[in-house]
Amino acid sequence: MRILVLSDSHGCVDPMQQCVELVQPQAILHLGDCARDADRLGRLYPRIPLLGVPGNCDYGSADQPERLTELGGVRILMMHGHTRHVKSGPMAAMYAARECGADILLFGHTHQPLVDRSGDFWVMNPGCIGPSPRRTYGVITLEDGRVDCAALRLRSEEHTSE
Repeated sequence: MRILVLSDSHGCVDPMQQCVELVQPQAILHLGDCARDADRLGRLYPRIPLLGVPGNCDYGSADQPERLTELGGVRILMMHGHTRHVKSGPMAAMYAARECGADILLFGHTHQPLVDRSGDFWVMNPGCIGPSPRRTYGVITLEDGRVDCAALRLRSEEHTSE
C-alpha cells in the first residue's frame, strides 16, 4: 500500500495532482494549510480515500487538529503541528504520538521535510507542496508488515504553471 502525504499546499492544487499521478497512492493524507485544497483534490480523485487535518491557516475549521487513523494495520497520528509547536521541535508531537500508540507521526507546518525512525516508530514531515522553489511530498509504503517513509522532491520540470 502506498500512501501519499501532503502538507502546506496554500492554494496549489496542480502540484498535488502531479504527486497523485506519480505515486498512484491507495490513500492520501493532507496535513493542513489549506484544507480546501484537499477538498478539491478529493473531488478530482473520488476513488482514493483522502483524510485531512486543519492547519493554522484553515481559519474557522471545525475539524479536529489531530487525527489518529489506521491504514494497512499501521496507526498514524496526523497533525499540522502548530498546536504542538513543532517549529520549536517535534518532541511534544512525538510524545503525543507515542501516548496514543501511533506507529507513525505525521506533521507539517515547518515547510521542511523530515524523516526519522527510532525502532518501529517513524516521524515524517513531507515539507511543503505549495508555493516553494523546492516542493516536497511524502510517501509511506506498507508492504508485508514493513513500513517505509520517504520525503521526496517534486522536480521543477514536473511543475506546471499555476
